[in-house]
Amino acid sequence: MVYISIAKNYKIFLIILLLYKKILMFMDLKEFELIYKQNRCEIKDKKNIETRLKGIVGKNNISTKKIDLLAYSKDTSLIGFNWTLQGKIAGLPDFITWPETEEQISEILKLANREKIPVIPYGEGSGVVGGAIPVYGGIIIDMKKFNNILEINDKNLTVTAQTGINGMNLERYLNARGYTTGHIPQSLYISSLGGWIAHRAAGQFSTKYGKIEDIILGMEVILPQGKIVKFKTISRASTGPQFDKLFIGCEGTLGIITKATLKIWPYPETRALISYAFPTFEDSLEATRQILRQQIYPAVIRIYDADETFRHFDHIEKAKNKVMVVFVCEGIKSLVNLEKAITMDTCEKNNGVACGEEPVEHWFETRFRVTETSLSPTLKTVFDTIEIEILWDKAADLYHSVITTTKKIKGLIFITAHVSHFYPNGVGFYFSFAGIAPKEKTDLEFYQEVWNTVIKAVEDCGGSFGHHHGVGINRSKWMPVEWGVSFDTIKQIKNLLDPNNILNPGKIYENLWKNGDEK
Repeated sequence: MVYISIAKNYKIFLIILLLYKKILMFMDLKEFELIYKQNRCEIKDKKNIETRLKGIVGKNNISTKKIDLLAYSKDTSLIGFNWTLQGKIAGLPDFITWPETEEQISEILKLANREKIPVIPYGEGSGVVGGAIPVYGGIIIDMKKFNNILEINDKNLTVTAQTGINGMNLERYLNARGYTTGHIPQSLYISSLGGWIAHRAAGQFSTKYGKIEDIILGMEVILPQGKIVKFKTISRASTGPQFDKLFIGCEGTLGIITKATLKIWPYPETRALISYAFPTFEDSLEATRQILRQQIYPAVIRIYDADETFRHFDHIEKAKNKVMVVFVCEGIKSLVNLEKAITMDTCEKNNGVACGEEPVEHWFETRFRVTETSLSPTLKTVFDTIEIEILWDKAADLYHSVITTTKKIKGLIFITAHVSHFYPNGVGFYFSFAGIAPKEKTDLEFYQEVWNTVIKAVEDCGGSFGHHHGVGINRSKWMPVEWGVSFDTIKQIKNLLDPNNILNPGKIYENLWKNGDEK
């Protein structure tokens, strides 16, 4: 935590110091060191491609300005902040486009196929696993102009919107009319509907409303070769395989989703705020498991291990040296009263100590703040989060395994955890770590060592290495372990839909880019 304090003290100094240097760098992007520079796509006649793109989207919807290329060189991966301070960038695109119609996207894809140029769909760049980084260069398709809400259907309880819409703008629009999607990720202010679908996102209220794959009912997709496919909005069907589900979580590698229809709900009539402190991590897990077993679904459940409890709730006397759990029950008053009573009774039967509403109010006040992640990555500190999923019977074992094995890594300062997503059959953990690479390693090597240590512990326990952030670059090497022999089938589907591998190459699948010697 000392490094977080240092970051706060030096933040303004660093910004002033680096500003002049960065302005000079904008003059010539060659001054930046590219992290992912192997096998970049070589575009022989960029001027010709630029002219053709202008013919598709118009001259005001394309840019090759260096400042724009730099802006799309990274996502929100926390190590990227370090690289920016060091004069490094992850990947560099060749063209930025802002299409306005599905037909324009279709034509861009057709051009990219003819010329074998990578295309990277881009939402708002809030991903944290490298999913939007243009590792091979190419064309960025920024979806921000697909930002319209098309219809609310009160009888069906659905909303239809274009996928470039900002998450908070969508939620505010619905709230003003008496509805909610129930999908409230921490990135709500800086993420898009399309990004949620691309990474199979989860919101803070997922215990009640589900992840995005539980919320989406229909969508329109543009396939890699430019064909526009429409999946009708239906609540349930039995008409063959669920082909539409293939595109949820594809991270822009199988198609570009332009429109989606989601479930919505009446805005909750009331809320109950509940918190309990438990003597052990196991007690907290058991209490929450028993609550869900009774078909009681608080909208929010969050377990903080002892270290995170100290960090977030050190002002709560009853939580000293304990594990804090906060609950939010919401809906109609009679249902909320029932859920509150059963939740409190179950917590008390599992050694919980009631801490009142204040810890939950504190969580509401701070739930969108990311000061630790935005301030602590100074020039040397590596900070990141890793979210995973595990079934109930291995949940406690996995927690201890990850903490124990990761603490052995040289250079690690801390690793902590909270549990933020709960289901009748399993839970989603969220690990946070910080450290400084030892002299014999680069920051990227140290970063990857921590990631690989955590993922190996998760896979050894039978869990899934990703719950809601996606695969991107960080996890792609683990896909054969996660999927086993079925991973070959997934790659075959990718090759069938995208034979030239133009859509977001370098993500999810291994060694598919057909440029240079890589096969």
